[in-house]
Amino acid sequence: MKKVISIILTVILAATSLIAFSACGSSSNITIAVPNDTTNEGRALLLLQELGYITLNEDAGITATVRDIESNPYNIEFDEVEAAQLPNILPDVDYAVINSNYAIASGLNPTEDALALEGSASAYLNVLAVKEGNENSDKIKALVAALSSAQVADFIEETYDGAVISVVENPGNGFDDSIDYEALAGTEISVAASPAPHAEILQVAKEILAERDITLNIIEYSDYVVPNNVVESGEVDANYFQHIPYLDDFNAENGTHLVNAAAIHVEPIGIYGGKQTTLDAIKG
Repeated sequence: MKKVISIILTVILAATSLIAFSACGSSSNITIAVPNDTTNEGRALLLLQELGYITLNEDAGITATVRDIESNPYNIEFDEVEAAQLPNILPDVDYAVINSNYAIASGLNPTEDALALEGSASAYLNVLAVKEGNENSDKIKALVAALSSAQVADFIEETYDGAVISVVENPGNGFDDSIDYEALAGTEISVAASPAPHAEILQVAKEILAERDITLNIIEYSDYVVPNNVVESGEVDANYFQHIPYLDDFNAENGTHLVNAAAIHVEPIGIYGGKQTTLDAIKG
């Protein structure tokens, strides 16, 4: 009898171990941090779907959140984190999906350090945004001309090596023939911008405008909310930090009246390794 009981216990223990092993094998225990603002979280999840790690429900689009994940075969855990903080928490998670502006500002090189970049970022053009009604003012037109110059396009190409891509068609000489620059002499234009690459790009525009005695005051912010609020209030003339879907969503959520004055560049979003150095760990 004791021998039979011993055999039964052995079988039970073996079965239990097999189940436990199978459970471990079905879960990667991988954590991926994603931006917590609506459009950039959706953008991150679309990248992960493009890579084959998750499937979003068919109605989910660029405003998808983790609640729109229909299939998660590798049992990935998601941390929704404020976008600017993603580089800071990267060492504490397996991976993070980071916007290129924050990646560059933290010393990461998207084209070298990202384990994968989104295939197409054409829906996410970074724009110069202004309060509705100001887009045709001479101040803004002068700034648009400077940002749409060949000098800026060349700077973007030479500096960011594909991590930032100019979308300006037929870049000009930096000046708008319809503007009376003599009347603008002595004028200050203020722009709220994220430190990189936007403020860096604006430095080129600043030099162009200085040739016409126009001062460009670049005010750096590290978040995605204040730059829109200060333009809406009229405290600042324009901002340069966001893509069109974020701008549209911000207006809808906050009742603001900001418009796209010009599309300047695009930045592919990427997934970066924290505790992991390759994407292989996701599939276990």
